Amino acid sequence: MFRITQMRELTRALQDELCSALEIIDGTGKFHEDAWTKEGNSGGGRSRVMKNGSVFEQGGCNWSEVTGTSLPPSILAKHPHLAGKTFRATGVSLVLHPRNPHCPTVHLNYRYFEAGDFMADGGSGEGNVWWLGGGMDLTPYYLYEEDAKFFHTEIKRVCDAHDPSYYPIYSRWANAYFFIKHRKEHRGIGGLFFDYLDTNNTTSLYRAEEKSYEYSKELADFALGHVSTTSKPRTFDELRDFAASCARLFLPVYGEIIGRRRETAYTESERNWQLYRRGRYVEFNLVYDRGTVFGLQTQGRVESILMSLPPMVRFEYDYTPEPLSREDAMWQVNLKARDWVA
Repeated sequence: MFRITQMRELTRALQDELCSALEIIDGTGKFHEDAWTKEGNSGGGRSRVMKNGSVFEQGGCNWSEVTGTSLPPSILAKHPHLAGKTFRATGVSLVLHPRNPHCPTVHLNYRYFEAGDFMADGGSGEGNVWWLGGGMDLTPYYLYEEDAKFFHTEIKRVCDAHDPSYYPIYSRWANAYFFIKHRKEHRGIGGLFFDYLDTNNTTSLYRAEEKSYEYSKELADFALGHVSTTSKPRTFDELRDFAASCARLFLPVYGEIIGRRRETAYTESERNWQLYRRGRYVEFNLVYDRGTVFGLQTQGRVESILMSLPPMVRFEYDYTPEPLSREDAMWQVNLKARDWVA
């Protein structure tokens, strides 16, 4: 079976699993599907959105598959030899914004991309590329250390089952990726992030774009040292299974955290803090998120691309929380990443 076919089936099934389970977790909210087709018979997708649920103020889960002959600048910058070549991409993405400020926002995305001279039988020409990317991250508004440790420990457990080198590298990559450079703040407490994973992943773990991050040298040095001794080339099947294992970890882990916090009472002041911090989510997604950039550059469906934005948000000039407050404790975590497993 072709790689694109396998990933299409995997990501579509994931969308179905996620939406069905999240409706049960919420209790009253339902996902409403908006199926769409891209112009020129170049793909389509299923956008599913939940609004005003018992737990989730708004959430979306998208699946799409697109093709084209004009690669976006973000891809051509890394692979200029692919100019004018065909590309195909498929993936599933999810963002949930709970109403209760003690319940964290969460993001998940798993995707597959290939480009080049692909033949009808699934073969490929010289210089063609393919890779997998994805991960998940947690954005709490109030710090519950036991939740943060649980989230990271479970991610590490699944990573270790595939390769003990994965979690140390991909958790650091998440800290680098989910970083709002112009604020010098992390979006949340990180989690897992990987990109450009192919059969030669010993050399593609970290690419030139990581140099743009403030502390990338530390990350690159760690990755190169770690990979050279413990990582090895992986087959497509191994990488696909790794991505699937990580994706299916989401529901038991996030469901547990929501179960712990959904009934926590909150004040108007805590709600205002949540709305203010959601502004950071907006800034990251509109400025740095690769899925957003790729979608807009390939003239994707705007409503689906911007599904990840929160329904309500608050911006306030030069705001800082009261010293030693719970808000300040969360702020300090956003300023400097922590190792939650150690």
